[in-house]
Amino acid sequence: MRLPYVSDPPPTSTPEEAEILARVKARHGWNSFIGAIRTKTTLSTIIKELIICRVAVLNGAWFEWEQHAPLLEEGGLSDEGMHAVRDIHADIPLKIDEKALSPAEGAVLKYTDAMTKTVTVPEEVFQELKGFFNEREIVEITTTVAAYNCVSRFLVALNVGEKNP
Repeated sequence: MRLPYVSDPPPTSTPEEAEILARVKARHGWNSFIGAIRTKTTLSTIIKELIICRVAVLNGAWFEWEQHAPLLEEGGLSDEGMHAVRDIHADIPLKIDEKALSPAEGAVLKYTDAMTKTVTVPEEVFQELKGFFNEREIVEITTTVAAYNCVSRFLVALNVGEKNP
């Protein structure tokens, strides 16, 4: 860890700091946002965790991988699917043909890869995703990819969990 861990809640030394802490706790900011993505979307556990785990792999966020890979396994992804998600060089269409991933899961991985690697999503990747998911689900998939890119980049930059080289 590049910065020391802070207790929760952190100690305050002035009334002003205590007031700021109270306001932050009342808003629940970050936890509320990530919590909503984790618990208030219509996405299945396997789709959410597939996204989170793939983002972790692509960004080298091994602490995040260790927290979410068990959830993906519990959600029902096969061992072959787990290997495909963890393989940064995975040929997604081949993994679909090998039945490691369903076509919908493959579309989610392609979309996640595009958003994470280049931000811009090619039209054919978007259209493939649209073939499996409705508009609300696409927004939720997009939000999950974006949010967990933020999480993983925070974890890697500060070496949270000391899992990164």
